[in-house]
Amino acid sequence: MDGYQITFFTQQDRRHHGKPVGDWLVRLAREMGLCGATLIAGAEGIGHHHRIHSARFFELADQPLSVVMAVSAEEADRLFERLRAEGVHLFYVKIPVEYGVLGEQRT
Repeated sequence: MDGYQITFFTQQDRRHHGKPVGDWLVRLAREMGLCGATLIAGAEGIGHHHRIHSARFFELADQPLSVVMAVSAEEADRLFERLRAEGVHLFYVKIPVEYGVLGEQRT
């Protein structure tokens, strides 16, 4: 299938409606019936203000996170419409991709 890989970048201490943004995005994907979303914790990154964010032993609040999704064009439109309605502030990358599933599903 053709669609998009969308990656959202945030950090552990960012919140939306009282929930961590990364967790909120994963739950939003489930609520919207998207195929899936993966929350990835990073060791270190540089934000748009050129400040280094990292996961340190005593300070995990600054840990960089990304949420990756593979979606159809229609799903991407619905997702971005919802994010605009929510008023959430997020940096993202949206890349055209081919995606699918190989092999048989095991039970």
